[in-house]
Amino acid sequence: MSDPLLNRPVVDAAARLPRSFYVRRTVDVARDLLGKVIRHGSASAKIVETEAYLGTDDAAAHSARGMTPRTRVIFGPPGHAYVYLIYGMHYCLNIVAEPEGVAGCVLIRAVEPTRDMAGTALPSDGPGKLTRALGITLKHYGVDLTRGPITLHDPPDREAFKIGISPRIGISQAAELPLRFYIRGNRFVSREPRR
Repeated sequence: MSDPLLNRPVVDAAARLPRSFYVRRTVDVARDLLGKVIRHGSASAKIVETEAYLGTDDAAAHSARGMTPRTRVIFGPPGHAYVYLIYGMHYCLNIVAEPEGVAGCVLIRAVEPTRDMAGTALPSDGPGKLTRALGITLKHYGVDLTRGPITLHDPPDREAFKIGISPRIGISQAAELPLRFYIRGNRFVSREPRR
């Protein structure tokens, strides 16, 4: 279904992902977010690349050292946004997974723009680029993704795709773990995996 005036898919509020989607293993949430639609305001995009961060047992995770003022949301209820600033200029959006009290989150690494994002002329093949394109900043830290203003949805039309798996990108610790998931062949994926 599409909106003929805007020429873009209509994302039904009833298809919004419920809390139960996020109350699962981080790796499962990371894989299952591929193909889902992220919406903020009038802009929406399809998630095409994610990375799983496994909490206190993952040296690359922000939560590896336990709960701090910065990471408290990661230990809280699932389905909330963990947003942080990297390199002093890029915001990164993570989705909190696992039951409350268990740390785990999924970095959204890349999205495929929809027609309503195309007018921004901003690339979305990287975590800092996609938050800029969607207008996501530190003010969205902790927002409940089941309520908004950022929401995630099942796509209006499901499409078949193959999932690629590789090590995560741009980290020095636990860099060998195969915790990056992406839609194979999608041109908006941030980087081809190392061979």
